[in-house]
Amino acid sequence: MSQAVTSLPPLSRIGILGGGQLGRMLALAAAELGLDCVVYEPEADCPAGRVATRCITAPWDDQASLAAFAQAVDVITFEFENVPAASLTFLASCKPIRPGLASLTQTQDRLVEKTFIQSLGLATAPFAACDSLADLEAAAAQIGLPAILKTRTLGYDGKGQIRLRAADHLAQAWQDLGGQSAILEGFIDFDREVSVILARAHTGQIAAFDVPENVHKAGILHTSTVPARISADLAAKAVAQASSIADALDHIGVLAVEFFVVGADQLIVNEIAPRVHNSGHWTQDGCAADQFQQHIRAIAGWPLASPRRHTNQIIMTNLIGSDIEAWQGLSAEPDTYVHLYGKRQSREGRKMGHVNRLKP
Repeated sequence: MSQAVTSLPPLSRIGILGGGQLGRMLALAAAELGLDCVVYEPEADCPAGRVATRCITAPWDDQASLAAFAQAVDVITFEFENVPAASLTFLASCKPIRPGLASLTQTQDRLVEKTFIQSLGLATAPFAACDSLADLEAAAAQIGLPAILKTRTLGYDGKGQIRLRAADHLAQAWQDLGGQSAILEGFIDFDREVSVILARAHTGQIAAFDVPENVHKAGILHTSTVPARISADLAAKAVAQASSIADALDHIGVLAVEFFVVGADQLIVNEIAPRVHNSGHWTQDGCAADQFQQHIRAIAGWPLASPRRHTNQIIMTNLIGSDIEAWQGLSAEPDTYVHLYGKRQSREGRKMGHVNRLKP
């Protein structure tokens, strides 16, 4: 299964849905390849808009602006997976969207995503749909506690999630979540978290980066360290599982799959991101071609570059909120590379940049 793709020549235009830091880094990567970018983003003065050829600032439901955006580009991609379905359906009637609508429809809703992963024969945490407090109570009895209650859509960086430890917490948790459609996931007592970042071309070619080990704080990624402390066999198994997901979606572009590692050899798929990913930021200084260039190459129909790592170890650390105030000291550290997102305001829990520390 593969999509027909014609290679886009230099000076072609890439349309990016979303104007955050991932869109910014995609636009910078496209510029290095001689491709222009047009960003569509509802918020004014966005990080991606300041480095793109053009930025269209309009709501997601503004069909006239969406049509103008589609007319201005040759192919459309996205920096996050929560673009409204109606907007995507309209844009897909105008220009090709890559990775493709299947990659979005299977990952926008956690229940759909978990069901899809299991359909491929891959392991997930136990889960159950919750559309009412009664559903939640039944799910908690079936799955057991502790467990994690999550909104089915729009959650990220720990938002829209509540950890449940006791049955008498259920009613309050359901109220705190606002009565939204949710999913209850069993708690996994994992040894570590890892992820696979790969690029898939329209030909089906896959190029996977080395597997990073990830540490989260307060639901937000704190560090990604490459290589992960897992065996070569388990790393290969993780890449194979992520590749099977990309193939099943007929995905074009970068895909990230997060895994829990239990014991020496068990992998449990936690989440899929059909886009460039925070845990792949280390590739900017650890590889000749990073995840952003690989994504642009794939969606533009170019051959993928080698994902080979060229240094012994890389530690990526996110700069969250006031962490950015240390930029001057960080920029003076040897073998440390600072990437700032150009966000005007710093606030608690907001990703402001990251640093990559290399150990040659």
